[in-house]
Amino acid sequence: MNRYKRAVEVLKNMKRGVAFTGAGISVESGIPTFRGPTGLWSRYDPKVLDINYFFQEPKECWSVIKEIFYDYMGVNAKPNDAHKFIAKLESIGKLRGVITQNIDNLHQEAGSKKVIEFHGTAQYLVCTNCKVRFEFKEELLQKLPPLCPECNSLLKPDFIFFGEAIPPQAYQKSIEMLKSADVLIIIGTTGEVIPASMLPYEATPKEIIEINIEPSNYTDAITTIFLKERATVASDRLQKLLF
Repeated sequence: MNRYKRAVEVLKNMKRGVAFTGAGISVESGIPTFRGPTGLWSRYDPKVLDINYFFQEPKECWSVIKEIFYDYMGVNAKPNDAHKFIAKLESIGKLRGVITQNIDNLHQEAGSKKVIEFHGTAQYLVCTNCKVRFEFKEELLQKLPPLCPECNSLLKPDFIFFGEAIPPQAYQKSIEMLKSADVLIIIGTTGEVIPASMLPYEATPKEIIEINIEPSNYTDAITTIFLKERATVASDRLQKLLF
């Protein structure tokens, strides 16, 4: 059977689906990946997201963080057809939710309601002292490094830096969602970033549909239907066949 036809049959019968997404789903929204020859770490030093270096050189780190995550991504990035397809599956009751490694908020902007942000979000800043969270507004970054309006301590983006642990709540909710999934949809992740990369192995679904432009660590290990294609192209094709 054609892989797309088989995938559509799986999606038609899906009742408790879960999507697991990585950087590859947002590339077509204009957000570059971090790794690889054209990734962000080919242009920027990753130490700016090391938590110890951040506290040592907050102004230097914030100048780069502002450029990457707020000046560029915040203005230009919009949800693409793959984000919208995932939201559509949730809206018709097929999908329980999304576990994403991304911090770009594009799943929510596309209409997804149940989103676990495994690595946090760039949409909020958090005080490193009093732990109060602030929704991102441009005025918070008028002076660098930004300081907490409540206690005047250093603010950081509310996403995970190198050297920080995954929040226990995000991890536990992800495991619970995966354990109950009858279908897992993997989109745009190579399965290399630990501990997020281990999450799909916690699931015991009947089928695992993977959409990636190249085989990943999951393809030969757990994937049952591999669609080698860009996220938007595969999503558009599945949507046309499904609806």
